[in-house]
Amino acid sequence: MASHRLNMPEISQVASGRAPVPTFALDARANSTSPPSESNSAAVAPTTREASVREATSGQPQAHPKEAPPQNDTAAQFDLEVRRGVAAMNAAFDWTGPDDPDNPRNFSLAFRLTCSVAITLLAMVGTLVGAMYAPAQDAVAAAFGAPREVAVLPLALYNLGLAFGPLVGAPLSETYGRRAVVLVTAPVFALFTLGGALSTRSVAGLVACRFFAGVFAAPLINNAPATMLDFTPTRYRGATLGVYYTIPSFGASLGPLIGAYIVHAGGGGWRWTQWASMILVAAFYVPVALFTRETYKKIILRRRAVRLGLCDSASQRTSPGRAFRYFATTLIQRPLHMLFTEPIVGFVSLYCGFIFALLYAFVVSVPWIFNHYYGIEEPNASLSFLGLMVGTLGASIPLVLIDVYYYQPRLLRWQAEHGEETLLPSEHRLIGAMAGSFLLPVFLFASAWTAASRVHWIAPMIFQGCVMFTSILIYSSASLFMLDSYGPLYGASASGAMMMSRYVLATAFPLFTLQMYKALGVGWGTSLLGFVALAMAPIPWCFWIYGERIRRRSRYENSS
Repeated sequence: MASHRLNMPEISQVASGRAPVPTFALDARANSTSPPSESNSAAVAPTTREASVREATSGQPQAHPKEAPPQNDTAAQFDLEVRRGVAAMNAAFDWTGPDDPDNPRNFSLAFRLTCSVAITLLAMVGTLVGAMYAPAQDAVAAAFGAPREVAVLPLALYNLGLAFGPLVGAPLSETYGRRAVVLVTAPVFALFTLGGALSTRSVAGLVACRFFAGVFAAPLINNAPATMLDFTPTRYRGATLGVYYTIPSFGASLGPLIGAYIVHAGGGGWRWTQWASMILVAAFYVPVALFTRETYKKIILRRRAVRLGLCDSASQRTSPGRAFRYFATTLIQRPLHMLFTEPIVGFVSLYCGFIFALLYAFVVSVPWIFNHYYGIEEPNASLSFLGLMVGTLGASIPLVLIDVYYYQPRLLRWQAEHGEETLLPSEHRLIGAMAGSFLLPVFLFASAWTAASRVHWIAPMIFQGCVMFTSILIYSSASLFMLDSYGPLYGASASGAMMMSRYVLATAFPLFTLQMYKALGVGWGTSLLGFVALAMAPIPWCFWIYGERIRRRSRYENSS
């Protein structure tokens, strides 16, 4: 027994992470892919183990329950060392319990709110910067002597860059954590925005800089909801995402309004849309750098393992190349396969992609509508975006109410009957989408013909806001339905398919929308979009009726 004691590290060293846990325990853990066996766990009383875990992770001595007097001091010391070693290993591979202080859900409410607001506002800047360029198209065409079809490319290619961004952000997040990726990519995003402002020779330089700005803005947008979900229990993610989904769309509606006053009222020209964008990125970057911390569970546990002396940081880190290969499968290969073989993924991606592209159709066309039909000159014509902004923010209210008063009570009853770990069938997420599906084309037709008939300008503005209101209802509900349908294993790939669809369509729509409106007029141009929305309206209703049967036939693991 004495020889064992000589090989054991001091208690204080194990608790502080300056020494490894007992060698024999490490070897047993390394050779096993399952949690400690019941025979090993039985040797440690649960209450004693919890105290040891708290001591190992916090570095503070904890009061241990009284035990039977040991036969001798050596045996007691050895038993205590074993308990602490097992506790440290468990703490390095999972949360130690519901009260684990490293679990982001146990951070203080004030910190979680501050962190959520900071990352959400930075994500909003990512979409705001993209749309802020829209009012500068004519000025860019005049400055570079380019046709307007070329001058719209910096807006369209920014959205295409957002589609490629996850290929950069996702592998780096897996290796270094969400916060580290945001802290690195945001300055690169600002630098490419600066490059756009300094483009002087041709529009090609501006297009290239805007594309890469979109690539590095994407991690800001994609990591924000993931971080918010790290703070939120699974059952409340509907309300959380319902609020979040309104923010990027709000940024895309606010951007053209700001850009119009910069270009037309400020006298700074189109370059100041890029200078202002860079200033906004810097301003909203500071709170993220100062008031946030890492929330990704895998990274937190990896760092804790290093702190407890279980391994060094190099051995724990996933190589960027390996992470890239993994996410190439998750974000490209598998999403493409699911897009064309899974009805849920295919139709939800098409529907949500159209809705997202509809926003950018408005970004390009709304000022022209109010100028051409109501004689409102820029920058005042861009005040019409106020309707879109109010409608977008207002959508969060019914989304939260649906989650609180419809989804949550049914989830509790379902879990009482089927177990706490089971989820309500994913079709119950579709309530908002079903409510909005037939209202969307109605509001599109209304906004089309009130403007074409030159009814008071407030009427089309209100109906455009209602279009965005119902669009967010559909987008949020359908996205949650798809995520719940495929669970944590394939949900990321399903989201990747939808992301491809929405950004490809958001790239395409600005290229033809204004030409369509000039050729057809606002009445038939918007009505054409309304007919497309009407054709897609049955999608959520079909999934409400046939969704369970479709999920049973899926080749991928799903929530049922």
